[in-house]
Amino acid sequence: MKKVRLGIIGLGAQGGAYAGFISEGRVKNMEIGAISDIEPEKKKLAEEKYPDVPFYEDYIEMLESGDVDAVVTTVPHYLHPEMGIEALKRDIHVLGEKPAGVYTKQVKELNDFAVTKPELTFAIMFNQRTNELYQKVKEIVDNGEIGNIRRTNWMITTWWRPQGYYDQSAWRATWEGEGGGVLVNQAPHQLDLLQWIAGMPKKVYSNVKYGYQRDIAVEDEVTTILDYGNGATGVFVTCTHDAIGTDRFEILGDNGKIVVDDSKKVTVKRLKKPESEMSKTMSMMEVAKLVMGGQADELYDTEVLEFESVWGGQHVAVLENFAANILDGEPLIAPGSDGINGVALANAIHLSSWLGKEVEVPVDEEVYLAELNKRIQEEKANPIKK
Repeated sequence: MKKVRLGIIGLGAQGGAYAGFISEGRVKNMEIGAISDIEPEKKKLAEEKYPDVPFYEDYIEMLESGDVDAVVTTVPHYLHPEMGIEALKRDIHVLGEKPAGVYTKQVKELNDFAVTKPELTFAIMFNQRTNELYQKVKEIVDNGEIGNIRRTNWMITTWWRPQGYYDQSAWRATWEGEGGGVLVNQAPHQLDLLQWIAGMPKKVYSNVKYGYQRDIAVEDEVTTILDYGNGATGVFVTCTHDAIGTDRFEILGDNGKIVVDDSKKVTVKRLKKPESEMSKTMSMMEVAKLVMGGQADELYDTEVLEFESVWGGQHVAVLENFAANILDGEPLIAPGSDGINGVALANAIHLSSWLGKEVEVPVDEEVYLAELNKRIQEEKANPIKK
């Protein structure tokens, strides 16, 4: 095999983007093997844009056609685990789209099945892990350059979506169709990066607003307190109603601080002495000097790094890495099994708000599913008209 023949399940915005990248030759070790979609208009679109590519209305037929070596699941969130398992059953490699699923119970089924197929490649489209900026931040944290983490703060409100976005189709922003709002649709990348870099919290306490500024059933405003279990804490804030938007990620450690602005600039301040040593040894005269605007550069060194990224470049990098793992055994940037962490965090944030109390991570799967099903039934009884 010289190139991986990728089957694209779902020719929507994301699936269409991947088809474009591959057909343009941007993914050097991959070609489109086949496309599958249940919508008649997508079949017409595929025939116009990719006339030489086989099209299947039934993805199972595609899996059994012999036309594909691997698939990517660009479909509604609930379907990711089910389709992943069906592909693996037929010895087809799987690149799951994010999030890995809606609730951890179904994602665990996928992960457990993937373990029985170690010869197959199972990855997830966490393209932000290929972002050089976040790779650098993780490297600084992992190397212990700012010491043990004391606090994380991430405000990511650059996900503005107007009402028209939600009104495009009946399944959008519903418990039954998507399984949530901003946490499962827009912010899964940040939830993954947060735990990838800083680790999983042990508990969360959240204040979540459902249909706060949009006529929807699911969440459009989230504020969560994280407890890492070792004294360290964090705050995660996201929403879809801030037209101006803020993207700022701070990590405070014993020996310094990292600040990421707009996912483009990283400011790293490394203390010349650990904060605990400063607290013990600094005289009150030195403290007074500092409080009155003294020379901060005597306390820490500052490094500023700026990064630029080309849209689509990160997705291409994951596609190439996925194919390289299949062809040459190159280590995966984002193993598929990692997808459960972000889902576990989103589930905990939801459940904390539903129960009105702090919850442990991971949550009780049966309790979460029961609460989710309550909301699906309420939604069916009182649907929001679009």
